[in-house]
Amino acid sequence: MSPTPIQTDAPVRANRSSFAFLTGLLLTAGIAVQQDGWGRVMRDTGLAQLPQTEGLQPKPGQGMTTQDWRSAATAWRYFESHYRAETGLVDAIHDHPSATLWDQGSYLMALLAAKGLGIVDDGTFLSRSDAFLSGLERLPLFEGRLPNKAYDTRSLAMVDYANTPVPEGIGWSALDVSRLLMALRILEIQTPEYGPRIRALLATWDLAAMTAEGRLWGSSRQDGQTRYHQEGRIGYEQYGARAAALWGLDVLGASTARPIMAWEEVSGINIGIDRRRAKDFGAITPVVSEPYVLQAFETGLNAEGRLLASRLYQAQEARARQTGQATMVSEDHIDQAPHFLYGAVFGNGADWAVLAEDGSAHDALRTVSLKAAFAWQALYGTPYTEEVVVGLDHLAGEHGWYAGQYEADGRVNMALTLNTNAVVLEALHYKHKGPLLLVE
Repeated sequence: MSPTPIQTDAPVRANRSSFAFLTGLLLTAGIAVQQDGWGRVMRDTGLAQLPQTEGLQPKPGQGMTTQDWRSAATAWRYFESHYRAETGLVDAIHDHPSATLWDQGSYLMALLAAKGLGIVDDGTFLSRSDAFLSGLERLPLFEGRLPNKAYDTRSLAMVDYANTPVPEGIGWSALDVSRLLMALRILEIQTPEYGPRIRALLATWDLAAMTAEGRLWGSSRQDGQTRYHQEGRIGYEQYGARAAALWGLDVLGASTARPIMAWEEVSGINIGIDRRRAKDFGAITPVVSEPYVLQAFETGLNAEGRLLASRLYQAQEARARQTGQATMVSEDHIDQAPHFLYGAVFGNGADWAVLAEDGSAHDALRTVSLKAAFAWQALYGTPYTEEVVVGLDHLAGEHGWYAGQYEADGRVNMALTLNTNAVVLEALHYKHKGPLLLVE
């Protein structure tokens, strides 16, 4: 999932070439740079200083316990019960036959992790991979360029987020496409025979359309026009850049958080936050666990990522000690309105903010995120992470892991989602073998 992007007015007709598209986009972005906060921040060439200490060190390849194997089997049950054989895709949410490219990238990561753990045999892996690629090859593209933001998993029709058919599409998300690009690169490395097919598929996508000025750009269809926006906030932007760079895209500006980062003390820990303020950018700025743990599980963390991830985890453990309340936060679906929230360590200027896409605050709906708990346990394996994971064991269900439990009253958050179960599988693969990109 990706944070809400900022908007710039940049209508472009679908039949323009990539060169003309980028020229127009840069011109429009240049106008926006002169007028809004994005420009003020990005003209500031100062870089945030990184302390010399790297903090906690990741622990890949620790091996699995008996309980870990049971947890992995529970997570894979989601992908057995929500698989669409007619398209090769998997539903993002229980009883909702729709998905984004982020969701489908997560599915492919889960499949790769399940193969690495031996949960699926080679025949099942190849059958599912083949069906998945066949589904991607059949996707209608937004304006003939890139995959739409959402699809009906039964028919591959372009839809909006409510799964209502929208024949012209609603735009593309560069972050969502990047997540799938990461998964496809790992699939190609681990199963080289798929290489020609994957590259033929990507040759039909205008990947250059989602990058400009070294950053990621998404699009939205509004009032009959296509508008473009710089996409991604701290953590997400660096994750997307690492994925896009694996396919030769120019995303150098997004590859480090230092140009857009400031330090903020939260629960006694200095964490890296995004200094592009929500009021200036029209986009929420949550700092969450998700992009950091995914980087660790898939490519391994670089020095900057190790530091920022360590600080994020330490802030969550510090809050738990100070309040007596288990704290594990990330982006998650919830089983009531507004249905999707970013449980942030810091967001929109506030510590421990719980934000919806529209920027509204929902602190009373903060949850203890199951996938965050499994992720930090796999990454660091501290007594605190072990305690939280054990305390969430009751969230195992017949069709996978539920998303978490509400902090206020301990009720189970009954949302049953692809991403929760995919992160559990990736976390356990990392704990057993290490990063997916580095394991053959």
